[in-house]
Amino acid sequence: MEDFFKYLATSEEDIEWGLFLNSTGTLHVPAGTSYPSERHPAGYFYTWDEGRRLSEYQINYIIDGEGIYENESGQFKVVSGSMMVTFPGAWHRYMPTRTTGWTEMYIGFNGTMAQKIMSHPQFSESQPVIQIGNKEDILDTYLKIMDLVKTEQPGFQLIASGLILKILGSIVAFEKQKGFVGKPIAAAIEEACFVMRRDIIKNLDFELFASHHHISYSYFRRMFKKYTGVSPLQYQLQLKTILAREMLATSGKSIKEISYDLGFESIHYFSRMFKEKVGISPSAFAKRQ
Repeated sequence: MEDFFKYLATSEEDIEWGLFLNSTGTLHVPAGTSYPSERHPAGYFYTWDEGRRLSEYQINYIIDGEGIYENESGQFKVVSGSMMVTFPGAWHRYMPTRTTGWTEMYIGFNGTMAQKIMSHPQFSESQPVIQIGNKEDILDTYLKIMDLVKTEQPGFQLIASGLILKILGSIVAFEKQKGFVGKPIAAAIEEACFVMRRDIIKNLDFELFASHHHISYSYFRRMFKKYTGVSPLQYQLQLKTILAREMLATSGKSIKEISYDLGFESIHYFSRMFKEKVGISPSAFAKRQ
């Protein structure tokens, strides 16, 4: 993998899009080499004694070697598979261990959408190094971003923004999944999701389901929400809402019939749930179709 870096000019259209790429590159730092590289332009270059502050978000992915990252919250160990997250205006510095060197890939980005996403609790100046591991799909995404900027074809910023989102989403998803790997609760949740999707018209008894898997309902519910983002009941209702929309649009059945077919206790409850999820009543939705 050859060293590469590029710093980009942004247009008003790029800025209005809400997420735009400022810089990207990859750098192999052999053992015993001085760091940082003097090839970086003003605004990016820094000395170890002074550190630096960027005007963009930056995420560096270390794919081999090790080193340290330091900011005002402290000093953090960096190893192969680490991602270093830097915020605009935050003082920081980092370097590879002289005996190992490292290979880093990085993206610098900004925008109103970026600000919203980076406010997620997963991204924190107090925990700037995330041990995500060596992931082929993340490596591939960095490479695709660099391929885009090498030619700067019209619209490349729009495509790059989607790839940046993929990287950020992968980081958050990794943290969500980390507590479930290899645990029986993960298999139970996946089975529950499968059963609900397979038999949407039925109402899964969650307490009985948890009991069959020898876990308490409160634990199952708490872990289900952590795994999917919603409670088991809300997950089931979302699936029913999707099917209800399809039935209202295509089946020709009355709202009462659809309510009964989907296992709701009353048409009133069905109508209230549908309006909460869709924003309009079932009858209004049917008329639109």
